[in-house]
Amino acid sequence: MAREPSRGGARERLAASSARKDPARPSRLRIWLKRRRSLLRPALYGVAGLGAVAVLFLAVRAIDPAGRVRGVTDSFDGLGEGMGLTVQHVILEGRHNTPTDMIRSALGVSRGDPILDVSPEALRRRLETIAWVQRAHVERRLPGTLLIRIEERRPFAIWQHNGRFVIIDREGKVVAADGLDQFGPLPLLVGAGADATGAALYDLLRAERDVHERVQAMVRIHERRWNLRLHNGTDVLLPEGAEGAAIQRLAELQREARLLDRPLAAIDLRLPDRLVLRPTRQAEPAEQPTPQQASRARRG
Repeated sequence: MAREPSRGGARERLAASSARKDPARPSRLRIWLKRRRSLLRPALYGVAGLGAVAVLFLAVRAIDPAGRVRGVTDSFDGLGEGMGLTVQHVILEGRHNTPTDMIRSALGVSRGDPILDVSPEALRRRLETIAWVQRAHVERRLPGTLLIRIEERRPFAIWQHNGRFVIIDREGKVVAADGLDQFGPLPLLVGAGADATGAALYDLLRAERDVHERVQAMVRIHERRWNLRLHNGTDVLLPEGAEGAAIQRLAELQREARLLDRPLAAIDLRLPDRLVLRPTRQAEPAEQPTPQQASRARRG
């Protein structure tokens, strides 16, 4: 005898058949995007067009750096300007001591200039001609921003040469010739060649605090060796090529005998096995008058 199918199974088969026939309802996001597709297409086409113009312009410039198709690139400049590709903002990062008028003059860019006509490499080279600027980076950010990053040289010492005082960095590069007191206390280097070699001697001195804090100036002698001028007027003569060992010896003498605090005209360390001290010249006693001179002075 055949078994009658259950009513629950028939209802499930009917529901499954209906689900296969009815399409899935689209999500709200898909409906929203479909309604606004007509607005999004022009914006996307505009962005793609600006990118294509920029790429084509740069390709023409790369292929023809000498400017043989200058008329074509000028046309692109005009097109870029018409599409709003002009300099509107210049962002400067890393400036501390470099005068802003020097940066402005080196850039030579004004608001409204076609940004596609601005060469980041040319701007970088011009910025690095400024004494304060050690390295520069220039970046175009379309549609209208120039990003400028500079790395400045750090003031290291005051260099005195031929009666002129200037600020130099550790490499001896002159960065400023005025406002010498605005950078705080700096080491004083004196003489020809002191600018290029002073940093190495200064590092040796900093390792010996007892000597370093008493040094007023580091004096280059005939571009071969160094003298240290102390605050009390004593000159310390260092040997050529052996400054480190001499400074260590001087620090030991200071700790043992307070040598640097004595009234000396010079301390000569040029000989490795000998220490030569030159005392300051004492004032000669005044000449005593003879009895006859004293008698005449009383009668007068």
